Order: sequence, then C-alpha cells, then structure tokens
Amino acid sequence: MATTFLTAEWRKLVMANYAIDKKVLLPYLPAKTELDLWNNNCYVSLVGFRFQDVKLRGFSIPLHTNFEEVNLRFYVRHKSSEGWKRGVVFISEIVPRRAITFVANTLYGEKYATMPMAYSWAENEDALTVSYKWKKRKWNELKVTTSINPLAIAEGSEEEFITEHYWGYAKLKNNGTNEYEVAHPRWEVYQTKEHHIDVDFKNIYGEDFQLLQQEKPASVFLAEGSAVSVKAGRKI
Repeated sequence: MATTFLTAEWRKLVMANYAIDKKVLLPYLPAKTELDLWNNNCYVSLVGFRFQDVKLRGFSIPLHTNFEEVNLRFYVRHKSSEGWKRGVVFISEIVPRRAITFVANTLYGEKYATMPMAYSWAENEDALTVSYKWKKRKWNELKVTTSINPLAIAEGSEEEFITEHYWGYAKLKNNGTNEYEVAHPRWEVYQTKEHHIDVDFKNIYGEDFQLLQQEKPASVFLAEGSAVSVKAGRKI
C-alpha cells in the first residue's frame, strides 16, 4: 500500500468543462492510459480551487499551508490487474509558490508553473460567488456565482464523471508514466447561476488550446470539495 505524501483540504472548486476533439489530447496522453469519455465526449476542464491546511508527510510547511491553484486537465483510464482506474492528466498546474512547483515537478513529473494569484469567496443571502485569478502578462479570471446550499451529485451525471476520478497520471521521459492516488469522499456541488471566464488560453497553455478561447464550456459548476490525501507515486 502506498504511503501518504500529502494531506490537505481542496475547497470551492470552480470547474469549467469543455468538449474537445480527441486528437488535440493524444500528444499529451501518458503511456498505458487511454482517454476516458462521457457520453462519447472528450473533456478538458479548467479548475480553480484553494489548498488549505497542507501537510507534507504530516508536517506543515511555513507559508505553504494555504494557497490557490488553477489547472487545465483531461480524463483518462488505466487498465490494471485490479481493473480500470480512472484518473486525470494535467496540461498545466498554476500555483503562487515556487517551492510547490519544484516539489511537484520533481517528485511527480507534473507540469506546475508559478504565477501571481488571487482569490475571492463572497456570500450574501441568496448567492455565493467564487473567483480565482492568475497573471501572465495580464490577469486571467475564472468566476462562478451559485446558490448558497450544495446538493448531492446525481448518479450518472456529468458532474459525477468530472469529479469521480481518483488517480493522477503524468507523462515521463522515455515513455514512462507516473501514477498516484488521490483519496477523498464524494463531493457536493452548487447550482450555477452565472459564470465569467476571461482567460488567454494561448498565452497560458499554448497553441494547442487556443481553440478554447472562442469555445463555450459545456458546463460550469462549483464543487464544495473536502479533505484529500495524495499517495506517493510509482512508475507503471
């Protein structure tokens, strides 16, 4: 059994989900994985959230316990001896601390980058507004306004597909793949009222994802999140 490398809370996850041509993602697909589809659709998701109470192997690191992250990810599955494992692959993960970038890229083969970031959670009597911002040349923003109370995720829903992937896969050199488990309970989601996405996809994620600039997301929702634990990785 893999040891726990990191524990934290992931809170207020804004998830903007885009249907995309499978051919765009094939160059990013790690060995021994295949694209995971929902209703025959291939998705990428732009996700913003807060890390809270982060501990590495049980220890808090000063100035690195609470911070924002924004990532662009897609969905895969891997056939193991125990059956199918459903996971995510990250195109890019943006955080505001260089030390986080170094550890994640070195130990997990991920694609972290460090940028100035900001967030806002605002609540009134009938709405919750959550915003994440990050800066490369200009400020980018992912923002959603929702109902106050979260609801259980419906069985067989798009929200279930997006949130119920419990493995991470990273493409390594020499056609290798790193695998790690992310454990958390089933999440709840808020009903979306409106959203705002102002992102320079080409500048942040490269020409392959410039097409998202003009695309409307298939869905945007807010997940409450929970405590999570990230297991030590292994090569497959």
